[in-house]
Amino acid sequence: MTQAIGNRQLLKISVRGVVQGVGFRPFIYQLAQKHKLKGWVLNTSGSVLIEVEGEKADLDGFLSDLKENQPPQARINELSVSRQPPVGYHRFEIRPSLAQAGEYQLISPDLATCDPCRQDFLDPDNRRYRYPFTNCTNCGPRFTIIEDIPYDRPLTTMRRFRMCPACQAEYDDPLNRRFHAQPNACPTCGPSLELADAQGNTVPGRDVIATSSQLLKGGKILAIRGLGGYLLACDATSKAAVSALRQRKKRPAKPLAVMVADLDEVREHCLVSNEEEELLTSPASPIVLLKWQSSSSITTLVAPGLKYLGVMLPYTPLHHLLMKDTKLPLVMTSGNLSEEPIAKDNNEALTRLRGIADYFLRHNRDIYSRYDDSVTMVAGKTTIIRRARGYAPYPIHLPFNARPVLACGAEEKNTFCLLKEGHAFLSQHIGDMENEETLEHFEATITLYQKMFRIGPEIIACDKHPDYLATRWAQVKSEEERLPLVSVQHHHAHIVSCMVDNGVKEPVIGVAFDGTGYGSDGHIWGGEFLVADYKGFQRRGHLEYLPLPGGAAAIKKPYRTAIGYLYHLLGEEALSRKLPGLGRVDEVELELIKQQLDKKINSPLTSSCGRLFDAVSALIGIRGQIDYDAQAAIELEMAADDILIEGGYPFTIELKDGIRIIRLKELFSGIISELSSGVALAKISAKFHNTVTRMIVQMCCQLAEQSGINTVALSGGVFQNRRLLQQVTTTLTAAGLKVLAHHQVPTNDGGISLGQAVIANNIMKRG
Repeated sequence: MTQAIGNRQLLKISVRGVVQGVGFRPFIYQLAQKHKLKGWVLNTSGSVLIEVEGEKADLDGFLSDLKENQPPQARINELSVSRQPPVGYHRFEIRPSLAQAGEYQLISPDLATCDPCRQDFLDPDNRRYRYPFTNCTNCGPRFTIIEDIPYDRPLTTMRRFRMCPACQAEYDDPLNRRFHAQPNACPTCGPSLELADAQGNTVPGRDVIATSSQLLKGGKILAIRGLGGYLLACDATSKAAVSALRQRKKRPAKPLAVMVADLDEVREHCLVSNEEEELLTSPASPIVLLKWQSSSSITTLVAPGLKYLGVMLPYTPLHHLLMKDTKLPLVMTSGNLSEEPIAKDNNEALTRLRGIADYFLRHNRDIYSRYDDSVTMVAGKTTIIRRARGYAPYPIHLPFNARPVLACGAEEKNTFCLLKEGHAFLSQHIGDMENEETLEHFEATITLYQKMFRIGPEIIACDKHPDYLATRWAQVKSEEERLPLVSVQHHHAHIVSCMVDNGVKEPVIGVAFDGTGYGSDGHIWGGEFLVADYKGFQRRGHLEYLPLPGGAAAIKKPYRTAIGYLYHLLGEEALSRKLPGLGRVDEVELELIKQQLDKKINSPLTSSCGRLFDAVSALIGIRGQIDYDAQAAIELEMAADDILIEGGYPFTIELKDGIRIIRLKELFSGIISELSSGVALAKISAKFHNTVTRMIVQMCCQLAEQSGINTVALSGGVFQNRRLLQQVTTTLTAAGLKVLAHHQVPTNDGGISLGQAVIANNIMKRG
């Protein structure tokens, strides 16, 4: 080894984070050229390694650029640098990747099409004109095509496509933005599209996209194979097309997402803030819930009864070209039936979507991992409702180092979570664990994450509910692997997920408001006030227990919940009054419900705030039966609209055995009184939201005074209600309390697994 001469030095640099598949090595190559440095850069299974030598001033400039001007999709989490004597490199080169046993790297989510690639496939003189698989190091598929690390083409589903000389030259050129873009391809050598009819027969035609666009304009339903699976598409302005899609998909009312061509078209249909525009145009390109304009040409059948529309922009070249040709907003909803996983393979789609789609627009680039669209909203700040494409598998950073833990999540909106070192790998949205197909998706995705991130769990965590499919799976897995199993209370997991989402380790006052969670006392919880940390919790308050006549039947039929609450709180007289939501209840059914309540037959007790919203919605005549989860509560929120009104309904907080219980008799009496006086439903809904806000604020202020804790964590599906979330946040802040809400992780049960994993890690840490 030669000795340092003058100011010449060698830097050995290790970079960890999302630094592979995002143009990081050509970025380093170009920096080295700029600063006249020699050496090399290479990918390993766990990091990017760099050696550069030159004058000290040039090396300092290189380091500064490395930290401040990295590629747009790169994320540096760790950067270590050591200075050594130079070794006499003669050039700078990009060396082949180095596999390392046991090491892992962070993997980029799939990324929306970048502007330079969009210009390529829209340019008639470009060799990629109208090519629907155009991509570069700044955009395109990543996670959905990776089979293992390091991220190189032979370990992706692109390995079957041998690059033509022109693509290979781009791939080999460090100064080209397609240098080592693993999905790089063109019409000569890459994946191709095919249009098939409902029987799978190829539809002839030179321009598949143009033909597909004509079919969509003609009212047909197309199954379109995208990044992570199939989407079902139709004309969003056509009542007939949307109605047919709903009927075939067996989705009578649940809102559907819509894709529009660009921001100008978004503004034709919705109100959109600067923050929402940034979210729509971000590399994640999620669905964003936007305030729907009454002048929109999109049929109300897309989201019946709602004032918000789920909107996304095209995020692949195929979507861009379809939108350009159709010149229509298109429904783009998951390619599945009911709550099955999204279909990803061509033969699978033909089988599962037969009877729904009229035609199949498919391609021959295999999808390795299923991937739904992410759903977000802006309520003060960005809130993720469903975390998938564009976000997973990028990890949540932990404020501590963890043991390897697998947490299996909840029954609905399932995700799982794997901990390793300082990272929590929260999976993409898996779905409701109610069928064999979803369980298979769950198992396959766990296997993929464990392989990619080199995680062999030492602990398994699950929900305390004994009947959850994910809990039963965890029990079997822990026995097979002889691993400790930690059962975690549902609402404790909610609060801890919010704490980790905000990087907070100190104890908090947790407000966990949702529909259903298995309580420590065997009752159904869901309106909880906890003092919690990563290891445990104390239940300090809750909504009073009220009966759910029929159990699960009351969830599907909120009028039963309303009857149970009124009968328990106000007696027979309340049911004899002419109330809007109960007038259509059959007398025979009403008598049966009262007998159930009197004899306490299948009438479990619940403290759920989600059920409280359901009961009020049914009582005032908004929604007595639901077609999808939380429909009654959502429509109650919509009824309040933008009404600003003072006041609310009375309630009392009773201290019993050291626990504060919110009594609801006066609240229901007040609502009934206003119904009898003819007060508008919008005002009743707004005052009810004010009342729930006051409940939360009064309880938290009392608990803060008692405990000395001034931080409040809000979690649970009820806080998807943007009106409630914003009111509670504003009022708690004004009361001098610090408020934590979700922004990286869903506040609904999609975030449960993160809380489970962290609690299990900390419980096992203390033995």
